[in-house]
Amino acid sequence: MNNNGAFSLLIFALPLLLLGWLFFTQNKRMKQMREFSSSLHVGDQVVTSSGVYGTIKHLDDATAWLEIAEGTTVRFDRRAVAMKQADGGTATPTAPGTTTTQGTATTQGNDSVPDDAPGPQQNGQ
Repeated sequence: MNNNGAFSLLIFALPLLLLGWLFFTQNKRMKQMREFSSSLHVGDQVVTSSGVYGTIKHLDDATAWLEIAEGTTVRFDRRAVAMKQADGGTATPTAPGTTTTQGTATTQGNDSVPDDAPGPQQNGQ
């Protein structure tokens, strides 16, 4: 009968432990995102979660204005900024010790575009 009681306790406690672990990891992840968001500054080179590279031109509580090309500024939800770019041209993940689905991102300058890449003249626009 004692074995049965221990098994019943395990059946009851295991889901509670799993839920506790899920809440803990979610809170930790949210704290890391808040810290990253508060570390953003005007002039930082960043990558969004959709893979858009840009330089922060303006920040407010909810949005980040990124210059993605000379004279082209777009507005993003501040939560969409996924990584900062390091000085060497690579992007750093939002939280140290974590990996992202994007992996290591690199910048591309105009000199890396092949001469035969389609442009407005080649695709009929």
